[in-house]
Amino acid sequence: MTISKKPLWLILAPVTFTFLWAGGYGIAKVGLQYAEPMTLLSMRFSFVVILLIPFYFFFKPSLPQRMADWLHLVVVGVLVQAVYFGFCWWAFRSGVSAGVLAIFMSLQPILVAILAPKLAQEKVSWLRWLGLLLGLTGVLIVIIARSDIEPPTLIGVSFSILGLLGITSGVLYEKRFGGGYHPIVANMVQYAAGFAVVAPIALTFETMQVNWTVEFFAALGYLAIGNSILAMSLLLAMIRAGEVSRVSSLMFLVPPLAALFGWVLLDEEMPLFAWAGMAVAAIGVLIVSRNRTA
Repeated sequence: MTISKKPLWLILAPVTFTFLWAGGYGIAKVGLQYAEPMTLLSMRFSFVVILLIPFYFFFKPSLPQRMADWLHLVVVGVLVQAVYFGFCWWAFRSGVSAGVLAIFMSLQPILVAILAPKLAQEKVSWLRWLGLLLGLTGVLIVIIARSDIEPPTLIGVSFSILGLLGITSGVLYEKRFGGGYHPIVANMVQYAAGFAVVAPIALTFETMQVNWTVEFFAALGYLAIGNSILAMSLLLAMIRAGEVSRVSSLMFLVPPLAALFGWVLLDEEMPLFAWAGMAVAAIGVLIVSRNRTA
């Protein structure tokens, strides 16, 4: 019997991605203290593309051969970069905390588990619906627990939901139409697509003013290199390697980690009752993850 050994990077990828992804919530909110959402996103996306250009010429990865393949990369870029990050950062500016937004986004693997079988014409088990119910209940508990500290706003919750739909749609589209292109090519095209969407919004509706501080440069560097290049490359690689279930099984760690980052970086409080809500949502994610891999 032959035993296939996974490369070390693929074994470590889910944990590495989880920490990089969780840190992005609090650090993005730090960056937003010095620049408006679409302005900061435009800078982040352009910075990523500029950083990747030398790597492209050094490695010379293959480019898509068909117009449809270019289009698929662009669609994923718009959904994940512009829609997901755009609405999430608007949610931050509307008063949503790093921990609350992260627990909204932790519902993504639950939605993927429910919607993906629908696309494949498979039956959705009652356990998946239970996981979704627990996840939503956990979100509600956290919002209620923090209402005395930070009353929720309809616009903030709406932006959070739209961001969740963006990342869920992006993952499903990548799973269905992803062509397995080199991460350098995929990232360059997708971040360029994201820039093409958010830059006109910034130019039209924002002042484009930036407070150039050390903290801002540190946040921008992390968001561009750690969150954009490293985390997104790992996510795309894991999707294509069939390791999404392992990522989903760790997504329950993102909200508490994001809440810890928010506490350290932004002094955002998370009452004991809110941690109970995170635990409820985590149980929902775990139920769905176990059900997917069974």
